[in-house]
Amino acid sequence: MSKFDFVIAMGGAPGQGLESAGPVLIRICARRGLSAFAYSAYQSLIRGGHTFLTIRICSEPVANHGDRINMVIALNQDAMDKHLQNIAPGGVILYNSDNTSPPNNTPEDVQLCALSFKELSNNSRNRVMLNTLMLGATLYITGAGLEELEDILTIQFKRKGQEVVDENIGIARAGYNHAAEHFTPFSTPFPYQDKPLAVTTGNEAMAMGGAAAGVKFYCAYPMSPSTGVLHWMAANARDLGIMVRQVEDEIGVANMAIGAAHAGCRAMCATSGGGFALMSEAVGSAGMMEIPTVFINVQRGGPSTGLPTKTEQGDLWQMLGASQGDFPKIIVAPTSIADGFHTIPELFNLVDKFQCPGMIISDLTLSMGYTTIDPEEINWNPEIDRGELIADDNVSGEKYLRFKVTESGISPRALPGTAGHVHVVATDEHDEDGGLITDEFTNPHIRREIMEKRQRKMEGISALMPPPDLIGAEDADITLIGWGSTEDVIEEAASLLRTAGYSVNHVHFKWLYPINEDRTNQVLSKCKRAIIVECNYTGQFARFLRGETGFKADGHIRKYDGEPFMPHHVVDGVKEIEAGKTDLYVPYQEIVV
Repeated sequence: MSKFDFVIAMGGAPGQGLESAGPVLIRICARRGLSAFAYSAYQSLIRGGHTFLTIRICSEPVANHGDRINMVIALNQDAMDKHLQNIAPGGVILYNSDNTSPPNNTPEDVQLCALSFKELSNNSRNRVMLNTLMLGATLYITGAGLEELEDILTIQFKRKGQEVVDENIGIARAGYNHAAEHFTPFSTPFPYQDKPLAVTTGNEAMAMGGAAAGVKFYCAYPMSPSTGVLHWMAANARDLGIMVRQVEDEIGVANMAIGAAHAGCRAMCATSGGGFALMSEAVGSAGMMEIPTVFINVQRGGPSTGLPTKTEQGDLWQMLGASQGDFPKIIVAPTSIADGFHTIPELFNLVDKFQCPGMIISDLTLSMGYTTIDPEEINWNPEIDRGELIADDNVSGEKYLRFKVTESGISPRALPGTAGHVHVVATDEHDEDGGLITDEFTNPHIRREIMEKRQRKMEGISALMPPPDLIGAEDADITLIGWGSTEDVIEEAASLLRTAGYSVNHVHFKWLYPINEDRTNQVLSKCKRAIIVECNYTGQFARFLRGETGFKADGHIRKYDGEPFMPHHVVDGVKEIEAGKTDLYVPYQEIVV
């Protein structure tokens, strides 16, 4: 079978049910074994404004929302007006004729499919069911059938009673039957593939990764787009034995997580850029006290309140400079939703081993995106390494030094309450025993010795950092470089460029700090011409890479309008740069949301 690749977009106002219809459609795809990725462009409003959900459905793994739209489901006139020009030839526009008028000029080969909610629902006042009516019609047009939808609706509404279940299934059938009588389906129906898949969001994947890693304490102050981590943790805390707390602000969140980690459990918290700004002093205290704690920053557009519901990769330098002074820390950027799950246990093992804070830098594109994943990729029993953790009583009677100077910089760590291992921790500089050196006389020799002890951990961490992945032929003429969530869209763009006759490969960074300079330069030395792709204005990663390795890119593609990259943005940028028209390409966002 040839590759199946299909994009459905749903547009309307907040409160019209897009937030529930999208996941239902993705679950239908998952049951059919189809890969799906969904991106929602929405406003920071409860009512009003415009929401646009794009779902890409593919017979092969996919992790971006693609370039084209095959079908638009317009729940109101605004959706019709904004997205009519983006429909591909041969596409379909399904709209509610009660509140939406057809366009004067319909694009070539586009089928307009009108249905009336009033007529098909017998004048029901439950306007939320419009999305169910549209789903029913969509499943006929796409050749998917109603069986999966009816089963999902039964599961979704059974707690509300059989009458509600029957009402929703009835409206779905009405939409399906109307479409069968009046509309022409696509020539290639949604296929079935052998293995059903699971569905998750990026935030849920990171929360599950924390549970698999053995997190026993999670706290947060709700801040989009990170709140989904808190939702999953709160929903599953009782079953998993996890203490979950919603705290009054991010300062309290960070200090509470550090306190729990000091007591011995694996602790994690999440926020976005503004909240992480409040956490930054506490991150430094975890560095000074050598307490392993994991902080998640789900980036959104800044500065300040910025774009609360839009994406960006603009917090890299904030995290590199989190808190004042020098101290060991680890920063990692998951490259996909599934990678977010795997990254959490990996990071916990590292921060436990090196007794330092660790930071996950994600963004809205990943964290609030929906995707299908193979359940076999989810390892609920990853390897757990708690590092040099002392569990036995001190029978020798020797004085325990919590911050003992060692060649590796890692000191033996005893949890509070371990007999014979009394120690104190403080945010002031201290000696090996934890005693403050700032009260009467700041001993410069002790300060230097303890600072060097802590910083020696960076050598050990750096030695374990894998080099960036090089994807494609090593001798390619053009190398696209990215980090974090842009991996899949850059790789798809590279494939499109190769088809167009360009010699292109792709280098992608996940483990950002500390960087292994030698291994990284071995990879970068193979680049003939490099173009760095990132979602921020100033080229934060380009500056970081140049500062750490001396590597300077030949061109840049940057996006900072709040929307994620689409493959053709990268393709167009490479063509413009290679034609000598510019060395900095900023794509224009065609879809107005």
